[in-house]
Amino acid sequence: MEKRNYGNSNIALPVLGFGGGLIGDAKMDENYVGYFVNQIVDLGITFIDTARGYGLSEERIGRHLSWRRNDFILSTKVGYSIPGYQDWTYDCIVAGVHHALQLMRTDHIDIVHLHSCSKETLERGEVSAALQKMKDGGKVRVAAYSGENDALEFALASNQFGGLMSSINVFDQHSIDSVVVPASKQGMGYIAKRPIGNAPWLYAEQPYGNYCEEYWKRMKAMQLDFGNEWLDVALRFTAFTPGISTSIVGTTNLDHIKKNIEIVNKGPLPVDLVKKIRDTFKQHDDYWTGQL
Repeated sequence: MEKRNYGNSNIALPVLGFGGGLIGDAKMDENYVGYFVNQIVDLGITFIDTARGYGLSEERIGRHLSWRRNDFILSTKVGYSIPGYQDWTYDCIVAGVHHALQLMRTDHIDIVHLHSCSKETLERGEVSAALQKMKDGGKVRVAAYSGENDALEFALASNQFGGLMSSINVFDQHSIDSVVVPASKQGMGYIAKRPIGNAPWLYAEQPYGNYCEEYWKRMKAMQLDFGNEWLDVALRFTAFTPGISTSIVGTTNLDHIKKNIEIVNKGPLPVDLVKKIRDTFKQHDDYWTGQL
């Protein structure tokens, strides 16, 4: 699989990464989780992203993958839910990194994101300073921010981070011109989450209350129809958006992983199709901000 530099760092990421949210579900069979995460690394998906808020995800990554820590790049997100600490404080960030190191049984984490805190929190400066301290101490290789809209734009302009993460897909293009492009020019790494927009094409009717409901409404407004090729088009659109270091997909199905690898190995979409998708979004954009 193609690999790309993560900004100006010496970290190389595969074009397709793994989002570890679903493996945090306590109902999942522990033996299957161990088999699954080792298989995805063997298949070449050597970037794994998780977070403090993803249930058992960090713990399971440590349990099942720490034995081969040098085989993959690891990312997590911090800022909250550390017993004894107030969320989004300097001490909570420091404790959060140490807790993640312990859970994932490693002496360093390649990329650590502040997990979708507000612009006001970033403006106070203490959380960025705490993450920088962890970087200076060798516990973190790259300090990063994950979020959307005004907070994401502030993070870009702050010069406090080596990388960013936001939702980038056919139905969520808000950040491409305003953040992804300038971030790339500044030498920042960029991780695209939700590259297939939670697959709204799978629903014939509006999926009320579903995670992809907003994307379903945008899909209908844009009047794009790729039939059985939706997955192919959506994943390649995001994965090959200029400035994107990697695109993370969450699943617990190994066949889905193999299909996604097959798709990204096809390379970029035709230029005219990308232009059509970009132009269609801009034509129908009704204050379509980035989705957390």
